[in-house]
Amino acid sequence: MHFHRVHVEITNICGLSCSFCPPKLQPTKTMTLEFFAKILTQLKPYTKSLALHVMGDPLTLSNLGEYLDAAHSEGFEVELTTSGYYLHKTQPQILFHPCVRQLNISLNSYNKNPQSLSFEQYINAVLDVCKEKLQNYPKPFINLRLWNMDDAHSALAFNSEVFEKFSSFFDEPINAAEIHKTQPKSLRLASKILLHFDNYFEWPSLMSTHDSDATCYGLRSHIGILANGVVVPCCLDGEGVINLGNLHEQSLSDILHSQRAEAMREGFAQNKAVEELCRKCSYKDRFQSQNTL
Repeated sequence: MHFHRVHVEITNICGLSCSFCPPKLQPTKTMTLEFFAKILTQLKPYTKSLALHVMGDPLTLSNLGEYLDAAHSEGFEVELTTSGYYLHKTQPQILFHPCVRQLNISLNSYNKNPQSLSFEQYINAVLDVCKEKLQNYPKPFINLRLWNMDDAHSALAFNSEVFEKFSSFFDEPINAAEIHKTQPKSLRLASKILLHFDNYFEWPSLMSTHDSDATCYGLRSHIGILANGVVVPCCLDGEGVINLGNLHEQSLSDILHSQRAEAMREGFAQNKAVEELCRKCSYKDRFQSQNTL
């Protein structure tokens, strides 16, 4: 069993209340550095890639560098995902630590959140990070995410502001109307700096009226480990609804080979969603459409 990546939520604190995210129901929690180190030992046979994010923003941690040092010492590559609100408070040597393979910045966090920064302050911090990468850190990728596409083009005004800034900074003309019309997956702005597009999606919830069978990459390409130690099959289960076990109480091997986990894998292999949360998740239907192309 090998995973493309494992999402390790070192903190569930993000400091924001974006309208596209569900309200956080779990108590505020930051994974201790000691427990993180124990998890790394158990993860080594299963993956070489970590994403330090499920619901929280790792840049909220003042000692993020220590977590990155621990991951680096065990040979892991890391993805950091951030809203971008804390970029101006984070040193470049942390953002571009030797173990960091990719920095994801969720730009639509600014448009869907009560504002504490002006747009100029926010976007200039993003551009400063891009400039630092281009000048001093050739290895990592920066993935600038605009996951706010929809048929109504509801984010067109905000995206146009972003494109105007990027067009000037990268000397790369970007036509907002054309982007919203054609909806490309990504646009290269500079060496290893990509502007990535995707649609809004609905977070899975037991309250959803959606109901479908389909396969999923959960427990196949990735799993998640929440800040409280709970192992979940998918990076969208931020509340631990599908609690496969807790690493404070069980080994990762035992959890991954549990009856519940095996039933999920077998179900997905047969295009069946055996868990209620999975049945109510509309995101998995994207994989169904891909498989029928």
